[in-house]
Amino acid sequence: MAFSLPALGRTKGLKKATDAIAKGVYVSVDDLAALEPIACDLTFLRKAPVRRLLAGRHESRMRGRGLSFEELRDYLPGDDIRTIDWRVTARTGKPFVRVYDEEKDRPALVIVDQRINMFFGSRRSLKSVAAAEAAALCAWRVMSLGDRVGGVVFNDLEEQVLRPHRSREAVIRFAEEISAKNRTLSAASDMPRTPSKLDAVLTKVASVAQHDHLIIVVSDFDGHSLATRDLLLKMSVANDVICILVYDPFLLELPRQGEMVVSGGALQAELQFSRSSVRDAVDNFARNRGRDLRSWQRDMGLPMIAVSAAEEVAPQLRTVLGQLSFQQRRR
Repeated sequence: MAFSLPALGRTKGLKKATDAIAKGVYVSVDDLAALEPIACDLTFLRKAPVRRLLAGRHESRMRGRGLSFEELRDYLPGDDIRTIDWRVTARTGKPFVRVYDEEKDRPALVIVDQRINMFFGSRRSLKSVAAAEAAALCAWRVMSLGDRVGGVVFNDLEEQVLRPHRSREAVIRFAEEISAKNRTLSAASDMPRTPSKLDAVLTKVASVAQHDHLIIVVSDFDGHSLATRDLLLKMSVANDVICILVYDPFLLELPRQGEMVVSGGALQAELQFSRSSVRDAVDNFARNRGRDLRSWQRDMGLPMIAVSAAEEVAPQLRTVLGQLSFQQRRR
């Protein structure tokens, strides 16, 4: 089984990425395309009451791409006479007006992290693969709802921005970019680790998605800072923002024997897991980091969904997203 831990370092004895063919190490466009039918029952939004024609869709008070009929009601003084339903009025003998809900065109941007820190996994898949799957599932679901979907795929050196479009081809193009970035990852790579890239990408996203977007950030949030928190908070004022925190349980379930060579870039060190002081230090780092990220949901109302790379991604998203209910929404 292959491991890598570029956020802390890399595992001793890992084969070169070009030799790795095991499922879960890399992801293909076909793998991501196969998730389309699985995404059909994911939900990002509270459903409207069943009595409405917009049940299951998002609604807005803002001017959108169309109007959907909601109900008939008695005419009241001040109502626009253009809303009177003359057929019903003639049939009943008293004036009725037609009430409409505005349907909001809400494009989505799915930001997916494929930096070297994501090239780690202890079982089932690497974090980079789990992030790719989560991003594809979200994109397929947005497309199935009839909304435009685009994304940003980034690694330590660059990012690829895909503008939102309302088509299956747009999602396939997104999957192609994810797969391309995913397959550049390697434990033997000399690509410099760039923790600041996360904030740089979010800054660019904030300039594009200024209002009325669904923004989904899929990452392990390596390199997060107060600036990261502020950027997400700023975007959430006029958009819906969902964070999907991809993690591997290895750091939370450390072995009691063995060793691992880790590196933060230029320097390397060997961790002796037989030593309790080493295990405690790594465990405290992982748990404190997790608490810090989860506090964003408590303190700012930003949904922070934890997805384990050691389990199937779709069931995890289905369970957690089904429980999501935005208490404060910008329409």
